[in-house]
Amino acid sequence: MSLPAAASATLLAAAPATVPPETTQQAIGYPSLFLLVLIGALVPVVPTGALVSSAAVVAVHQTAPFSLALVFVTASLAAFLGDVALYWLGRRGMNSKNGSRWLETIRSRAPEDRLAQAQEKLAGHGVTVLVLSRLMPAGRIPVMLACLLARWPLRRFARGNLPACLAWAVTYQLIGILGGSLFPEPWEGVVAAVALTLLISAAPSVWRRLRGTRTR
Repeated sequence: MSLPAAASATLLAAAPATVPPETTQQAIGYPSLFLLVLIGALVPVVPTGALVSSAAVVAVHQTAPFSLALVFVTASLAAFLGDVALYWLGRRGMNSKNGSRWLETIRSRAPEDRLAQAQEKLAGHGVTVLVLSRLMPAGRIPVMLACLLARWPLRRFARGNLPACLAWAVTYQLIGILGGSLFPEPWEGVVAAVALTLLISAAPSVWRRLRGTRTR
């Protein structure tokens, strides 16, 4: 082997390995997932369930260890912190003379009939209703408002909300795992998971409209 060739071989051996694409995806993906789920918890218009399902689809197709576990931890932690922050802002609004725009946001997202049902169930079943509300489409905000009106302390709400966020993250992650395992390409699984998540989210409102039409 010639001297230049040997030197080139030595430099290539000593050079650091190229950063794999999965590492770059994880470095960008997990903070982005955390931020988007956190914003979605504070502003209840972002489809956070679809975000978690899409992230789970991508994790299924990755070879890096603990990808699914990191998606679960990231999503559940962001949802928990977002819920606690929104509840704290709501309590601050109730104790404020001028109210709070966050409290008004919560009230605008909770119809009177849903709020009445949430208050009745919360009085009878307590924390169990809080856990189930995270799994029901459009059920989180009415129950949170019912907790605010019942003057639950922040600590009590946080204790009940923790298992709710864990169950929520597991449920939507399973939807993503199902979509990722059924399709060979990640983008196909993402499309399927997002479509299924949006369908589940829209089902209750469609059902209520159909019932209202039949009643009229």
